[in-house]
Amino acid sequence: MTDLTDTIVVGIDGSEQALSAVAWSAAEASSHDLSLRLVSSTEPYLRNFYGPELPYLPAVFEEIDQLARANLRDGQNRASTVDPEVPVHTEYLREPPISLLLRMSKTAHMIALGASGRGGFSGMLLGSTAAAVAVHASSPVAVVRDPNTPDGPVVVGVDGTAISMAALAVAFDEASWRKVSLVAVHVGEDPSIREVGVGRAHERPADVERILAESLAGWGPHYPDVEVERVAVGGRPPGVLLDWSDRAQLVVVGTRGRGGFRGMLLGSTSQALLHHARCPVLVVRGHPRTA
Repeated sequence: MTDLTDTIVVGIDGSEQALSAVAWSAAEASSHDLSLRLVSSTEPYLRNFYGPELPYLPAVFEEIDQLARANLRDGQNRASTVDPEVPVHTEYLREPPISLLLRMSKTAHMIALGASGRGGFSGMLLGSTAAAVAVHASSPVAVVRDPNTPDGPVVVGVDGTAISMAALAVAFDEASWRKVSLVAVHVGEDPSIREVGVGRAHERPADVERILAESLAGWGPHYPDVEVERVAVGGRPPGVLLDWSDRAQLVVVGTRGRGGFRGMLLGSTSQALLHHARCPVLVVRGHPRTA
């Protein structure tokens, strides 16, 4: 397996949002001394509802190959407009997009994808591919839209779990190199009628403040240049984070959580962020870095 430890892998499909992902990733690579690997893939089989899967005809593959390579060249050109010194490599494979990206995520520094796409990554954030990559990738996954607030803060969802702490570590790093403030958000969910009926426990306001304070404790000395705003509120996580995404340049979340971010990428919050966030979303999993 190719070692991609110092590489951001970007899915390329010819869409404008994939090129936005390239530009975003090139800026990340430039600031972190990383390289880019632009990848395009195509399903090797036609899916036949009435029978077995059939391979594409050679003439069809030749046309797809030419288009994929043209899209990769467009990606290279877009990266060079951000920083011509960032090393850029391209790769085209006849492999299902999900398996390709998950395989590369095992050693990649990060996977970056456009918020919507076509071609080899058709429906990337509209169905099972997005859910599979965001939930199951071994590396962080960035879902990129055209940034609407380039001078906005980095926003991170905090809930006190280990994965949340990993997201917080990444968020501090992102805020530091971007030279912007960090907004740490913890939501004490308001109970629904159904949850009240079954006697489900919910965090008290004091607990919300405590979890946020404990999560942020010790990070200041490591990032003295990062101004931190603490936001402890009641409500529903999807609405709170979506509201912040309208003002942020990046939202960082863990792959799953509890309390204010219960089921972060397995339910309504995940769907809301992947489909409707107004800025790039960075999904983080793994072990936290200690402050």
